[in-house]
Amino acid sequence: MKFSLFAHMERISSAEDQKKLYDEFIALCKIADEGGMHAVWTGEHHGMNFTIAPNPMLNLVDLARQTKNVRLGTGTVIAPFWHPIRLAGEAAMTDIITGGRLDLGIARGAYSFEYERLMPGMDAWEAGQRMRELVPAVQALWKGDYTHEGEFFQFPKTTSSPQPVQQDGPPIWIAARDPNSHEFAVSNGCNVQVTPLWNGDGEIRDLMGKFNAACEKFPERPRPKIMLLQHTYVADSDSDAKQGAIELNRFYCYFGAWFMNKREINQGLIDPLSDEEIAAHPIYSPEAMERDLVIGTPDTVIARLKEYEALGYDEYSFWIDSSMPFERKKASLERFINEVMPAFA
Repeated sequence: MKFSLFAHMERISSAEDQKKLYDEFIALCKIADEGGMHAVWTGEHHGMNFTIAPNPMLNLVDLARQTKNVRLGTGTVIAPFWHPIRLAGEAAMTDIITGGRLDLGIARGAYSFEYERLMPGMDAWEAGQRMRELVPAVQALWKGDYTHEGEFFQFPKTTSSPQPVQQDGPPIWIAARDPNSHEFAVSNGCNVQVTPLWNGDGEIRDLMGKFNAACEKFPERPRPKIMLLQHTYVADSDSDAKQGAIELNRFYCYFGAWFMNKREINQGLIDPLSDEEIAAHPIYSPEAMERDLVIGTPDTVIARLKEYEALGYDEYSFWIDSSMPFERKKASLERFINEVMPAFA
């Protein structure tokens, strides 16, 4: 099982300097590269200080100049916000600039906050349909001289300009949850990204079951790779693990508030949650976070990841966004590299 880092520029207060936060994001990615991680992933979001990432291609081009070995992945671009000609060309240019290190993760998106601002009136179903039309079109544009007549896009014969360095284009990864998404990915020759969020090991097993079922449904297709994305905190003690669970509990309460899209937002920042609101959340609690996320001392984390490796996951992505101070993120990542990864060498 390979290991990667999943990170964004994360701003939770107007007092935080944006340039400093970006420099900290780059520093974490450089630690991942120097520590022997397989890849770095960063996504796309708009108008949200919670995850500042308006175009992951920009970040990855910058990272290509500051790293040597890691693959550089979009985790993920939001399909309905892209025209296939534009995505094919920008991804190909990124592949050229990064020396063929690009992996292209694509999702339908999740936040109605973004939908109503960039694509008013679009719902999650339409977003998924747009993704299903976009992906084959991008693959065809990389090959060239492709005409498209679809529900959402129509264009005459076109070739991606430029064309990518990697043969057949960068590997494409589909963010999948339901069986249809897994089947779409496998049938179109794409890898799969999954995240259980706060749902724990039962969801992790269920997602692998859906992936295996999709592979069995299309036996003529080569088995793609599957990556598990999960919030992770490697602690230096049991008490430190409990502190990490408290911090991730707060993160998920804010995540849920952004997802519900009912709270006031000013200057890209959500109206703060009170300690009472966080304590009263019906799903998240520090105890649930410690149980259902990967939080613990190195031995605890190793044992948990060995289970995921045995299930068949090809890549485990350390999701570091947590609203923790930079030094705590950095220390956790360094413990992961130095004390967890060697157990899988």
